[in-house]
Amino acid sequence: QASLRRNSYSSQIFLINVFSGNTLTCHPETEYPIGDECCPLCPPGCRVKMDCTEFWSTSCVPCVNGTFMDVPTGRRQCFPCTSCGSGSGLKNSLCTTTSDTVCEPLEGFYSLRHKRCEPGQYIIHKALTDTECSDCSDGTFSNGTSTSCQPHTQCESLDLQLIKPGTVSTDAECGKDYDSTNVVAIVVPFLLICVSLTVIYFFWMKKKGCLFESTNISSLSVSCCFCV
Repeated sequence: QASLRRNSYSSQIFLINVFSGNTLTCHPETEYPIGDECCPLCPPGCRVKMDCTEFWSTSCVPCVNGTFMDVPTGRRQCFPCTSCGSGSGLKNSLCTTTSDTVCEPLEGFYSLRHKRCEPGQYIIHKALTDTECSDCSDGTFSNGTSTSCQPHTQCESLDLQLIKPGTVSTDAECGKDYDSTNVVAIVVPFLLICVSLTVIYFFWMKKKGCLFESTNISSLSVSCCFCV
């Protein structure tokens, strides 16, 4: 747009000079013709307030809000900033005195609404054309909104246990490893203590020499244990 404006402005100056018979030649990059004078151009972000004379140079003033000038100029008016328009699916980089508004598609839009990639696919590229998608390879995943597939988390490398394997659309789920050694460390000593106590009790009873007799008391058979 800037180059078109610059070329248009240069063409206008050329035609004015031709039809007026003016043979004055000014440097188009730094000067503009006024009568018999070549006046210095105002810098980007400014416009001409007063043309130069043989006694003073061009008087320049900054562009007001809502206008801009992105090239050196001999114009008396700055260009109006472009409006993206609300509800157009476009967002803008704000206009400054030296640059016009930049309108870009909002997330999820191009000229029309973007195609959405499915889970398990990633975005090859998105611009002013529709989104292109591609499938994730084995061992990677994407929820459909990223521009690349991510590798599944390797639970083993984190000293974690794999709870749920990853898919093309979800990451692997990891959890704390169930440490069976802790259980063994508790159960085995307990069993050893129980066995030891049983053996000690058996030998203690044997050392005491428990005797078992059967005797009849009131026609009842009673087993008694006498320790000596």
